[in-house]
Amino acid sequence: MAKSSFRNERGFSLIETLVATTIMAVGLASLAQLFLISTKSNQSARLTTTASVLAQQKMEQLRGLVWGFDLLGLPLSDTTSDLTVVPEQPQGGPGLTPSPDGSLQNNVDGYCDFLDGRGQSLGGGSIVPPGTVYVRRWSVEPLPINPNNTLILQVMVSRWRARGIADTEQAGSGRRLPDEARVISVKTRKAS
Repeated sequence: MAKSSFRNERGFSLIETLVATTIMAVGLASLAQLFLISTKSNQSARLTTTASVLAQQKMEQLRGLVWGFDLLGLPLSDTTSDLTVVPEQPQGGPGLTPSPDGSLQNNVDGYCDFLDGRGQSLGGGSIVPPGTVYVRRWSVEPLPINPNNTLILQVMVSRWRARGIADTEQAGSGRRLPDEARVISVKTRKAS
């Protein structure tokens, strides 16, 4: 009796084992690839979030500058604050002076600052200092239909790298790439 039950018991053949191992290997390889994709997506989201926070900080500075009317109804404009240094200085910069063309594509003195990986300022200028991880550029443009009373403010933050065609004239006014942030706002004169 022991012999007949032994003959009916079967194990796995070598082919079945190889097929099962292959299926498991393909499944694990797919999971590993999915893990790599999700890690890259998380890193990109982190970089975009950091860039967004840095862009919003600069926009807050720009929106905080004086742009209104005095008690007599005469325009008041901050055209001297330096926003490229921390803390910002009341003199030595362009403030809300309209920016030159290309200030979102190029490092224009007075409209650009550099930041390390923690978002700490490394100063402004047109030459990138060592330790730069992010470049923050901004533009100040009068609104064409109301140039004396309304400004269009734009801030773009990108990681320090060659941006290729995004920085050329063909790309328009500073096209945003992945992992970058761009914030746009309008500032209108109000009575003080």
